[in-house]
Amino acid sequence: MTTTDTTGKFLLAPLPYDMRALTPYISEETLLYHHDRHTAAYVNKLNELAGGTLYEGMALEDIIRQAEGPLFNNAAQAWNHEFYFATLSPAPQRMPSGRLLEAVNATFGDTDSLRQNMTQAAVALFGSGWVWLAADDRGALSIVSKPNAGNPLTDGLHPLLAIDVWEHAYYIDYRNARADGVKALWQVIDWKAVCKRYDEHNL
Repeated sequence: MTTTDTTGKFLLAPLPYDMRALTPYISEETLLYHHDRHTAAYVNKLNELAGGTLYEGMALEDIIRQAEGPLFNNAAQAWNHEFYFATLSPAPQRMPSGRLLEAVNATFGDTDSLRQNMTQAAVALFGSGWVWLAADDRGALSIVSKPNAGNPLTDGLHPLLAIDVWEHAYYIDYRNARADGVKALWQVIDWKAVCKRYDEHNL
């Protein structure tokens, strides 16, 4: 995930597409604030909190699994956001395929049911947080709702897909209509990236 510089400090990963590329579903203004302001702030605070501690130089995933409090919050938010942005594409593969499709069908019946269940969980999550599609070591899928900076890595699961329901993810474009923001998000989720994650874990 997040790379480091020669001093071991974490770096803000650039977006893998132009900030105007996801319009009209996610605006340039939203990406400017979401990536260049909010995510950058998490990365900067992560470096500040980890510096001079036993976590300095540790892999980001290990910090998430071991840390608590503000360090966990900023490490997880840095990881979550890079993961989230890498799931989106201006030219997405709109359906899962291969082994992941088989797992989706076996667990949820079909992709539409998975989408409906994740959307319902995202709309229902109280306050800020994340809704994840995750897999265990056997490849079994589950939808995991986490408040605040929560990440399935702390449960020993493999994150595959994330819906960010912090207000900064959708408020500029959709105001308080979280459901509209989640609906739009599905238009730019790239199932190719999600399938690759499933296959990379050899689940």
